[in-house]
Amino acid sequence: MRRSIDDYPFRDGDLPPGADDADRLSWGVAISDDYDDAEPRVVLTLEEIGRPGQGLVAHLGAVQVRRLRAALADALREVGEAPGR
Repeated sequence: MRRSIDDYPFRDGDLPPGADDADRLSWGVAISDDYDDAEPRVVLTLEEIGRPGQGLVAHLGAVQVRRLRAALADALREVGEAPGR
């Protein structure tokens, strides 16, 4: 089983001024259980625009996803934003 959850293609204006040398990345989140142990995992894919199939893919279990979620929430708080749901 593989199911896409969300993706975000890079758009013009996503980079702040002065970040001209930053990689233009799209990201995608999916769920997959296509592993020998048949455990479902969250699949996070980061790809540079114009280089499909050459990105980084992380296969994350529940513990890693929760840690990433907490880190993103902490980062949002640090910049004065509500972490949301």
